[in-house]
Amino acid sequence: MRRILMQHKFSRTELLIGKSALAKLSQSTVIIFGIGGVGSYTAEALARAGVGHLILVDYDEICLTNINRQLHALHSTIGKAKVDVMKNRILDINPKAKVDAVKEFFSAENAESFLGQKPDYVVDAIDTVSGKVALAKECSQRNIPLIASMGAGNRLSAENYRITDLSKTSGDPLAKAVRKLLRKEGITKGIKVVYSPDLPLTPLDTEADCRSNCICPGGDAHCALKRQIPGSISFVPPVSGLLMAGQVVNDLIADCPREA
Repeated sequence: MRRILMQHKFSRTELLIGKSALAKLSQSTVIIFGIGGVGSYTAEALARAGVGHLILVDYDEICLTNINRQLHALHSTIGKAKVDVMKNRILDINPKAKVDAVKEFFSAENAESFLGQKPDYVVDAIDTVSGKVALAKECSQRNIPLIASMGAGNRLSAENYRITDLSKTSGDPLAKAVRKLLRKEGITKGIKVVYSPDLPLTPLDTEADCRSNCICPGGDAHCALKRQIPGSISFVPPVSGLLMAGQVVNDLIADCPREA
């Protein structure tokens, strides 16, 4: 006899993964470091999949130049903290979710405050090499599942993005830099990443940043924090972010029976 599924906001997901997997997601905690062009899409996809506890970590406010690619960036949200805007958006999707908005940079010094609570999964959408290396090292030492985004800037094609081990990447300068530094820490494999082997393009204007004519809150002081501003487009970072969300969900429910 065919079971009649009671409709709810995650009923279409339940049809695909089953009740026990949906329950597992609702009881899971995922930390997303970096709520920008990649991380904002990861966070929303996880929320729409039914992950019950999301911790959003990012120090930045939304800037005018974020509008071309970041999910939460609108003229009405310029100057607001990315984590606060994303938290409100997620709670509008799932009011029962627990969402912690943390306006901080991640570093080895504050790793314990984030990772000591032993989250079920960590997403790295940080845009600095040092942050990525520190986070990968901490998660590796603590046996916390991690997936990290590699380069998503200076690209006009997303068709070759894929998930693999960092040790198997090629063509991505960011992945190469992270791989080299982690090797010095004795970590040569076991870091799951999303990357494209396509070589990044060179920006048409090497001085293309907003330091000279910034109209964002914080002005020059805010933008000067970023040494080099890559070119970006609306359809590449989301692909990386959504691939990461998909991997997180599939890993979290891997042991759940797929049944009604």
